[in-house]
Amino acid sequence: MDAISDGAFVARPSYFGDHVSGTERPDVFDRDGAAWLPIGCFLIRQEQTGTDAPAPVVLVDAGLGPALDPMPDGMMLVGGQLLTGLHAAGVAPAEITDVVITHFHLDHVGWLFGRDARPIFPNARVWFGAAEWAHFVNGPGEMAPHIEAGFRAAEGTPALRPVETDVVVAPGVRAVPAPGHTPGHLAVVAESGGERLLLLGDSITIPQQMAEDGWRSMGDVDAAIAERTRQALWAQLAEPGTTGVGAHFPELRSGRVVAGEWSAEWSADGSPVG
Repeated sequence: MDAISDGAFVARPSYFGDHVSGTERPDVFDRDGAAWLPIGCFLIRQEQTGTDAPAPVVLVDAGLGPALDPMPDGMMLVGGQLLTGLHAAGVAPAEITDVVITHFHLDHVGWLFGRDARPIFPNARVWFGAAEWAHFVNGPGEMAPHIEAGFRAAEGTPALRPVETDVVVAPGVRAVPAPGHTPGHLAVVAESGGERLLLLGDSITIPQQMAEDGWRSMGDVDAAIAERTRQALWAQLAEPGTTGVGAHFPELRSGRVVAGEWSAEWSADGSPVG
């Protein structure tokens, strides 16, 4: 598993709610009230199976792309590093066999298609929650014109794989519904040797949300469903052999929920994923 950041998400307290104060959480926000978070993508490479088919190479999320996206309250998304990161990992775009898009927000689909709407990963199947299409491609959700054009050009082809329930993407890799942040948001479960890693997308923005029950996400389409999904994921992250990491977790560092006698807390692993 390799974690690759496409760039930076500069968040501010208001992203988590108008009641949130940056001064109360200096572990999240700097003295200027900014949280410098990654735009995480994850590369899963598997061994050759002995057949003529290429070994699966799965990319989870496709970053913002070469773009700068200003947001309210001085927040900002800055992308452009994913392809460089893949090159450093020794993987060419044509070698990607599957791309799982956790959701269609700008900072997760940006490298799917070029400005000419042609696919950046020409040999990949693209997996996504079916409800994302109705909300973003055909509905009110924001989508860059060339990304929408790329999706529409590929509509009805085997390259697009809409997901409505748990589905196996590759051996040991499943996409599972985790709605709320967006209608068709997915999480990805990677299993190996009795261990399980949950790739959370934006269903949990940062691990500090576990201790801050009132912290939400500015991008949540349905806040109530998003909260239920977060609680269900916290419970899974407390199960033995299970760790997780979100697309904006600091340093893309995975961790787990450790239950105590009276409460539970987040415990980060000793090193970033990869």
